[in-house]
Amino acid sequence: NKLRRPWNLTNVPVYSLVTIDYKLDLNMNICTYVTPISIKPKKYLIAIDKQTKTFENILNGKNKYALQLLSKKNISIVKHLGKKSGHKFNKYDYLKRKKLIKNYRDVEILNDVSCVLFLSYENQIKTNNDHDLFLFNVSGFKTFSNTDILYFNDLVNKKIIL
Repeated sequence: NKLRRPWNLTNVPVYSLVTIDYKLDLNMNICTYVTPISIKPKKYLIAIDKQTKTFENILNGKNKYALQLLSKKNISIVKHLGKKSGHKFNKYDYLKRKKLIKNYRDVEILNDVSCVLFLSYENQIKTNNDHDLFLFNVSGFKTFSNTDILYFNDLVNKKIIL
């Protein structure tokens, strides 16, 4: 059994961030570099890869975001949201065609998520790395389930990553 790198040892939750571009097309990614950083007011810090459609949408799109905490029922969609680029693959069309999304509070979210947080952009922290950090305010949330949260190790165990 091969030893993992330190950043792959922790078993963090798996999220998907909903972003909307300037043409009002929806995109979703997979993110695990997600951290709540404040209680009052509630804020989240999310690291986003600079080469992605999500990154582009945050900088140029509509300031309306939904952070979805995925459940184990969402594991089959992870490859489509995380391994395929929104620049080349229309994730919204795919999700609609497969009936994998629903409208909740005027935002399209995945079916069967554990919870959703509604976010507004506050700040970008630029880095010299492959990801920049984005600070978001939480404007609302809804918890659908406390159990069966999808974690990083679930993706490893199913050979989706690593």
